[in-house]
Amino acid sequence: MSTRADHGHELIPRPEPTPEALRAALAVVAPGRLTEMQAGKDEAFAKAVQWQSLSPVRSWVLLWARDIEIARRPDLFTRYVRAQADLEHKDPLIAESALRDLGAVLDEAMNV
Repeated sequence: MSTRADHGHELIPRPEPTPEALRAALAVVAPGRLTEMQAGKDEAFAKAVQWQSLSPVRSWVLLWARDIEIARRPDLFTRYVRAQADLEHKDPLIAESALRDLGAVLDEAMNV
């Protein structure tokens, strides 16, 4: 596992982008999602065999690395939850701002 200190408080170090490391990290930051992760992994590996391509597995790793990055960093998690809550706000300006904020959180989580 690796970590960067410029994010402030992190619950755990950033895991390596491997299925085993991601699973171990998820077990700490969001254990209630382990079944979801396993189902997605099974589906990704089945598609990889069917398509004769590693693309589904790569996508699975990226998705879970992103979600774990959000979960392990309270700053990102707070921004993510707030943006999600405001996506369907009655005020279209608030909903639009929430969509931009959500995009920024997802981009930050992917570009670490």
